[in-house]
Amino acid sequence: MFPLQDSAPSRTVPFVTWLIIGLNVLVFLVEATLSETELNDFIQQFGVVPLRFIADFGLDQLLTIYSAMFLHGGWIHLISNMWAFFIFGDNVEDRMGHGNFLIFYFFCGTVAAIGQILMSLTSNIPMVGASGALAGVLGAYILMFPHARIITLVPLFFILPWFIEIPAVIYLGIWFLTQCFTGLGALESSPLAAEAGVAWWAHIAGFIAGAILVKAFEQRPKRREMLADEFYPW
Repeated sequence: MFPLQDSAPSRTVPFVTWLIIGLNVLVFLVEATLSETELNDFIQQFGVVPLRFIADFGLDQLLTIYSAMFLHGGWIHLISNMWAFFIFGDNVEDRMGHGNFLIFYFFCGTVAAIGQILMSLTSNIPMVGASGALAGVLGAYILMFPHARIITLVPLFFILPWFIEIPAVIYLGIWFLTQCFTGLGALESSPLAAEAGVAWWAHIAGFIAGAILVKAFEQRPKRREMLADEFYPW
């Protein structure tokens, strides 16, 4: 399933969302200019390598948590992350305010990276991508806008496009459960499987962090300013 649009309107210009997307694209364009050897060295240096993070823990390793958020392994990796962030990020930023949202984004990304490190302590494979921080945004969105509708593209028999509207709480709930089952499955099948490929545990940790922290970071509007797609569980 590929999300195309959500029904929740945004009342402010999402400057932070656009800035983060722009920086990710800019860094990827820099990556595209590097040779294969240079790119591998670049990712090794600025990505999060769990084994190195633990063995050589220090300021330089802490900083890789943040540099890794702006690195991507390919066009599909970049576009899928930035497109989802474009759809869901503006609404969360609208509710939190620009400054709070920026802090929230990096905080969730930090928790996500630590979660993945703890689940792959012996891995020497660099972890890169914005998906951990993005997962935090999704965790906030599911509580802020559970009644929003997500217009979703579902390839029918891998050929015919099928467009359906799915409530955000169902769409994001399915996404989160998929991350959990896949992450657990990787652990059960082989310890090495949890150390390579997709950082499932970064997604899980980021999502949970976002759901827990959303109340602390949002700016509650007056009731008359609430929109139809918004919901306050507290």
